[in-house]
Amino acid sequence: MAIPLRDDRLRQLPLELGHTPSHAEDDFLVGEGNALAHSRILAWPHWPDAVTLLIGPAASGKSHLARIFADRSHAGFVTPEAIADIAGRNERGPLVVEDVDRLGYDEPSLFHLLNQAMRGERTLLLTARSEVSDWTLATDDVRSRIRRAPAFRLEVSDDIELSQMFAKLFGDRQIKVDPKIILYLVARMERSPEEVAVLADHMDRLALARGTAITRTIAAEALSFREAERGDDGQQDGDLTTDE
Repeated sequence: MAIPLRDDRLRQLPLELGHTPSHAEDDFLVGEGNALAHSRILAWPHWPDAVTLLIGPAASGKSHLARIFADRSHAGFVTPEAIADIAGRNERGPLVVEDVDRLGYDEPSLFHLLNQAMRGERTLLLTARSEVSDWTLATDDVRSRIRRAPAFRLEVSDDIELSQMFAKLFGDRQIKVDPKIILYLVARMERSPEEVAVLADHMDRLALARGTAITRTIAAEALSFREAERGDDGQQDGDLTTDE
């Protein structure tokens, strides 16, 4: 039986080895819990609203989407220390304001940026962990303007957690793997953190032995090998011989 993802054994996996995860657009793993937010970011600059809010828990992909948005739009990142200066410049470039619910941004300056956006002078992407109703805002005008912005929620599903584990383990090994292969694995594997570690190691060994990148064929072989080890007779879904 699959072990829950939040089992204590998850902390024993080698997931924190100093690797900095990629925030490249091609490396964002799209799943059921983040597809709408991802589509919104890719729709820029054709947003019907100048302000967009991303809401999701830690490690749900908000910062990755913010980086994709910044790369596409050449947006600047606002910090609590710089917001007053940025708001006073009256410039028109897109901006990202991360963790707007937690970092104590100066509210008059935030109000000014929101007004600029609502006048069509700039685009704003805001990120937060909690719903607007839970923010400790002292200014009702700031809250009312943020409430007008469409909110896109990112949910951390088992699929996303498993995908992030694969991405982290491959990254630690300095292996570039197509996100489609990771999604292929997650859809077919036994759902446990231990299985992620075993599959990643097995695929790495197969690829090294053959002198190739990790392909969908290698992923399928690793899945079949693990299935045989467990004594299962079932077949994996889909075409196991065609690389993508």
